[in-house]
Amino acid sequence: MRALARRVGVYILAAWVALTVSFLLPRVVPGNPVAGAVARASQSGNCNSACVTAIQEQLGFNVHTSLWEQYLQYWGNLGHGNLGQSWSENAPVSSLIVSYLPWTLGLLVVATAVAFVAGTAIGVLMAWRRGSWVDWVLPAATFLSALPYFFLALVLVLIFGKTGTMLYDIYGATAGLNLPYVASIISHAILPAATVVIAAAAGFMLAMRNQMISTMDEDFVLVAQAKGLPARRVIWYAARNALLPVIANFTVAISLVVAGQILVEIVFNYPGIGFHLYDALGKLDYSLVQGIFVVITLVVLAANLLADVVYVLIDPRARQMA
Repeated sequence: MRALARRVGVYILAAWVALTVSFLLPRVVPGNPVAGAVARASQSGNCNSACVTAIQEQLGFNVHTSLWEQYLQYWGNLGHGNLGQSWSENAPVSSLIVSYLPWTLGLLVVATAVAFVAGTAIGVLMAWRRGSWVDWVLPAATFLSALPYFFLALVLVLIFGKTGTMLYDIYGATAGLNLPYVASIISHAILPAATVVIAAAAGFMLAMRNQMISTMDEDFVLVAQAKGLPARRVIWYAARNALLPVIANFTVAISLVVAGQILVEIVFNYPGIGFHLYDALGKLDYSLVQGIFVVITLVVLAANLLADVVYVLIDPRARQMA
């Protein structure tokens, strides 16, 4: 339990630092969000002093209060789930993110799970059958693991873009739990999911292969082979031990997957957090950008914490070291 408590403390500190940076970033970068919003409001009519004050309160950039008071108000709003108001969508940021988040989480969970399972399984096969035709997979896996997500997404667009699969009319069917809508979601999520799976699985594949080769030289594997145990059982023993370091590295991999998926969503116009973050940046909607940054930070930290908890639970050595 001390190991878990220590990890939770580290992630709480990381969350505080990230959310503080999220507060400071719009206030230190060049430009004035309030002035931009006032200019846009003036296009539809005269924006008097009351209008300017209302915009300042809405964006949380009240120049008549100190930075410390704004910081305390920022944390108070976070505690109540208030992430501000989006001027471009004319809606609360929290409600917008709630509508965007299922698209991103659905793609992230499914693609990462498939990539991890497929990558580790192929990595075990590559290590066990090294020296055979399976070695031809190694150069491809090395190349794909070094390939940026967005570049792979662009390659898939060039290959499949003329077949009609790039018509991202996800809302063409009536939203709800009906077959046409579900089929539309699946058909339009195939290429983004394939991009994430291919790029992420290559990394898991190489990590599992390298760890599996090291584990196969351990004494317990050699003893199991000397006893004449079936090959499947020996592979299971070796893979079970080799998997632990791969799970430990999963915390780093999930951050790269989330960052890569944001760019993938932009390439495919997939209506998730990444696509709307890009759209909000283009519209200079600082409240929406800040809210999305907060949510992305919390999602990454939660995924890392979950991976750490699983690692502590399945590896007694991690509990003993604590």
